[in-house]
Amino acid sequence: MTLPFFVYGTLRPGEVNHDLFLRGRTRSEEPGRLADAVLYDGPGYPYAVEEPGGGVVRGELVTALPEAYPGLLAELDRLEEYVPGDPRSLYLRVERKVVRDRDGAGVRAWVYVAGQRAAARLRVTGRRVEGGEWRGRGRGRARGPA
Repeated sequence: MTLPFFVYGTLRPGEVNHDLFLRGRTRSEEPGRLADAVLYDGPGYPYAVEEPGGGVVRGELVTALPEAYPGLLAELDRLEEYVPGDPRSLYLRVERKVVRDRDGAGVRAWVYVAGQRAAARLRVTGRRVEGGEWRGRGRGRARGPA
């Protein structure tokens, strides 16, 4: 299934992984937000943890160029250490509704959220990012997720 990506960390415009993975491969990038999630500082890169009623994570909704999509999907899965069906994955790629800021429309998108082990650890010992905005925290470190 071809879906846009919701990115909230090092893949956002101006962050270290944006140019490495997305430059020249996207049709559009526009602000959006993911509800029912909490953002944690990794450190170095963020984790979105799904939590009903938990808050909002802010980021960009990225639509890949059709010809770039298959390769980009595979590269982002590797970057996020996501292996389909493997519960040990650092992140899970899940389909979720993201609200586009410009018009409030809900858009189905791929979102990389913390895997089960990481989410459990973060809920106990993690540092929440208030307001769900990670922009500017990860400059200089080319690794890590969405």
